[in-house]
Amino acid sequence: MISDPLVFAATSDIAGKMRGKAFPLSHVEKRSGRGVGWTPTNVQITCFDAIAESPFGALGDLLLVPDADTMATVDFDDAGPVERMAIGDITNLDGAPWACCTRSILKQALARLKRVAGLELIAAFEHEFQFRPTMTAPGQAYTLQGFTRRRAFAEALMAALAQAGLGPDTFMKEYGPDQYEITVTPTRGVTPADQAALLREITRMTAARVGEQATFAPILDPDNVGNGVHIHMSFVDETGAPATYDPDHPAGMSPVTGSFIAGVLKYLDSILALTAPSDVSYLRLTPHRWSAAYNNLGFRDREASLRICPVTATDPESIAKQYNFEFRAGDAAASPHLALAAIVHAGCQGIEDALPIPSVTEEDLSTLPPAELEARGYARLPQTLAEALERFAANATVTGWFPEGFAEVYLAHKKGELAWLRDMDTAARCAAYGTTY
Repeated sequence: MISDPLVFAATSDIAGKMRGKAFPLSHVEKRSGRGVGWTPTNVQITCFDAIAESPFGALGDLLLVPDADTMATVDFDDAGPVERMAIGDITNLDGAPWACCTRSILKQALARLKRVAGLELIAAFEHEFQFRPTMTAPGQAYTLQGFTRRRAFAEALMAALAQAGLGPDTFMKEYGPDQYEITVTPTRGVTPADQAALLREITRMTAARVGEQATFAPILDPDNVGNGVHIHMSFVDETGAPATYDPDHPAGMSPVTGSFIAGVLKYLDSILALTAPSDVSYLRLTPHRWSAAYNNLGFRDREASLRICPVTATDPESIAKQYNFEFRAGDAAASPHLALAAIVHAGCQGIEDALPIPSVTEEDLSTLPPAELEARGYARLPQTLAEALERFAANATVTGWFPEGFAEVYLAHKKGELAWLRDMDTAARCAAYGTTY
């Protein structure tokens, strides 16, 4: 059959969905310069394809401009079509960043980090996902048997990620039913978020090629574990030298790292609506699910919202290169660009305000009485999306980090998402998210 290869120009929107428009591969140079047409109200298409209340109506025109450096090509060598996609920026017709472009918002946050601290972010997204319907029998968690069951898929996925320019790292049978984890190597700047968005799509593509369905939904079964997205972060200075570690400070945090983490902890309750933005995200963010329930920094603690990760190196230079911290209060209902932007802005606020290095917990905070938690500066995170949205809307510092009008659009979008779920019970809500993510 005749074929004119197409490239899909994509944006990871505020619903955490990759939406866009395709154009002929032969037009890449032209489209990388002038983009393809886009519509403002598209930002209000929820993850369920309902259109939330929009300030734009049917008016307005934008451009979606693909970044040629993000071009990903995957040939599964199975007689099916070759997949080609590129992530882009949404701009106004004059080329200025559009206020609701998640990628531009992340670029602005990273520029702030450079401005206030002279630092560049290195990051990697660690994803958990499940196959649906889940069919794993008991006794599969972390096993060779569970891995072998998906070996063909895993090896195809690793090859696909490599073709797309990502650095495949590890693949693991996780704890939950038909649950797996995929990691890639760290990269700099906006690239980690670009690659996270591509990884989710390539994982779903690979599953479809082997007759399966993969979902990154935050949770499928309220009585079981959920699927998180953990973001590992570190810094380098203007010379490229590691700037995250300092052995003379608590848990090895350099002063700038400590202030950054303190800022994330201070504003965590108000950015959670951006990092864990689904109704069912809050079924996962509860104590004893190895996720996050309090605004605490843990030392190698997988129930902390942020944790200091272990290193295997022994000499100081290698320790400094390996040293990183991990944000754990997020999932794949979030655009990776928007989630990372919120975290970076919170960290920058901590640096600007010279917040002190936070204390590190090595205990179960759920056992402490509320009065003691409050006295020690810890708080239970919001327990519903509605509560998280209220915290976001009420925090003028946090909403002020984003372009004018963005907060109002985001809140309307999420209220539209919640309205779509209004008459569903918990199981139906989990199933709805399982289908869309």
